[in-house]
Amino acid sequence: MRWNLRLTAANKNIWKASELQRGLAEHGLVISAGKMSGLWSGQPVSLKLEDLDVICVVLGCEIGDLLIPEPDKVIRPGEETGQQAAASAAGSAVAPAVVPKRRDGRSLPPA
Repeated sequence: MRWNLRLTAANKNIWKASELQRGLAEHGLVISAGKMSGLWSGQPVSLKLEDLDVICVVLGCEIGDLLIPEPDKVIRPGEETGQQAAASAAGSAVAPAVVPKRRDGRSLPPA
């Protein structure tokens, strides 16, 4: 998924994060400056569904305006990733995964 907040806000003539932050606060969603900066300039790691509702109300948009699906980025079974394809094309083998072992002989917990 691609986060599309800035473009959606710009389409509603909101050009600054502080403008959106004020609008959200008027609707009961108080966001710190740090979190607002992350929402505005990056892709949020997590976001409450209730917060998405408020953002959509303030911007007068649908959830599909904020979240753009990117199905081409999904790795499907049997497909190589970009790094694996580059390694195969270069003729080099992918290094095996390193598995740490304890010195006392006990097994490690599952990952």
